[in-house]
Amino acid sequence: MPLVRISLKQQDDPTYAKRIGQLVYAAMHSAINVPENDNFQILTEHDEQHFIYDPQYLGIQRTDSLVIIQITLSEGRTVDQKKLLYTTIAENLNTQLGLRLEDVFINLVEVKKENWSFGNGIAQYAL
Repeated sequence: MPLVRISLKQQDDPTYAKRIGQLVYAAMHSAINVPENDNFQILTEHDEQHFIYDPQYLGIQRTDSLVIIQITLSEGRTVDQKKLLYTTIAENLNTQLGLRLEDVFINLVEVKKENWSFGNGIAQYAL
């Protein structure tokens, strides 16, 4: 059960953030086997004063088109699965939306399965 947060600068196209979310979900589904319909996302657009980033950290040249994607998910994926996820997301955003690879920032936050409640006050994944 990933929870995805996508942050970017305010866009003229009101569908842009949602299209990013759709591509991120498709990448999670194919790269790390996220189940069908397991799609929970928070899409946030920010003005210039509320979207801060370093344009050159680690020698990567970022622009104002930067998209920050944070995915909280249950622990257990291999390093290779994570690398495939990063690549798939970046390539999908590049080919489908023209987003530069340098402008795709991804952070995974892994948590234990008992740290989820999908509703009803129950820890559905707790063993």
